[in-house]
Amino acid sequence: MLTITQALVDQIVAHARKDHPDEACGVVAGPAGSDRPERFIPMLNAAMSPTFYEFDSGDLLKLYREMDDRDEEPVVIYHSHTATEAYPSRTDISYANEPGAHYVLVSTADTDGAGEFQFRSFRIVEGEVTEEDVEIVQAY
Repeated sequence: MLTITQALVDQIVAHARKDHPDEACGVVAGPAGSDRPERFIPMLNAAMSPTFYEFDSGDLLKLYREMDDRDEEPVVIYHSHTATEAYPSRTDISYANEPGAHYVLVSTADTDGAGEFQFRSFRIVEGEVTEEDVEIVQAY
């Protein structure tokens, strides 16, 4: 289960809306070994595409060095889908290389009639996708 604060959910959704119609992407870092997302880090979608996202390799290297210096790890890796439901695509699955991370997808398309966006979380390990519950809290 992903436990995340309402403030972080709001930041992720706001980033997805801001970058629409392109996909947004980013990371929420947390203390190593804690499984607690704390630090919101919006990233640039280097692909600048409505159907694909890609972290800039230089930005990603800088981020991982910074997280290492701060004894953090990527707890949440998020991106948005602009025209489809919030479910990992084949490409998303192939690029998922953090088995301990929660992969959050936000859809800015109303694909299910449930409203303006979907916010879902998945574990992706060795190509296997498992949806998990999301508990939104006010504080940890």
